[in-house]
Amino acid sequence: MKINYDEKGLVPAIIQDAKTKTVLMLGYMNEEAYLKTNETKKVTFYSRSKKRLWTKGEESGNFLDLVSIKNDCDNDTLLISVIPQGPTCHTGTDNCWGENNEQSFGFLSDLEQTIAERKANQDNEKSYVADLFRKGINKIAQKVGEEAVEVVIEAKDDDDDLFLNESADLLFHYLILLKAKGFGLQDIEHVLEDRKK
Repeated sequence: MKINYDEKGLVPAIIQDAKTKTVLMLGYMNEEAYLKTNETKKVTFYSRSKKRLWTKGEESGNFLDLVSIKNDCDNDTLLISVIPQGPTCHTGTDNCWGENNEQSFGFLSDLEQTIAERKANQDNEKSYVADLFRKGINKIAQKVGEEAVEVVIEAKDDDDDLFLNESADLLFHYLILLKAKGFGLQDIEHVLEDRKK
């Protein structure tokens, strides 16, 4: 891999969780740190303050296990994909910006959060979702079944708009059912990942 180190022999290394895609930290590597990282599969940096190599986790045990290294279009910044073994930041947070390193499904995670809030406030909430939670698991499961049948019916027709709308209805009600059972998309993801093995 061609790397354009700066005048001090360093290159910025952006560290990203391989699974969640969360940026965990920024460090610097010289050629020796780059080579050691590839050899040991533990991310090693050049510490500008200590003036030496340091392997992330050498004191804390919170190593960054190497998954891959990519170079940017100018060959002067590395994107290093890792599996973190514990918090990344020396302060004990998941990343150096104080954020949690949690799997996100984008808008679907936001929707899950809204559903959770409606469930938590169902006694005082006037919404379709809160109403479903008040009616109980049988009604929620029934709605999932109804929406699944409608998806199948629309799949056999040629109206893509109706098919997508019914699919959205099914997914929405399925998220409600998952929450009613105490689960979420992350739990389903774990099951699918286990099946892959």
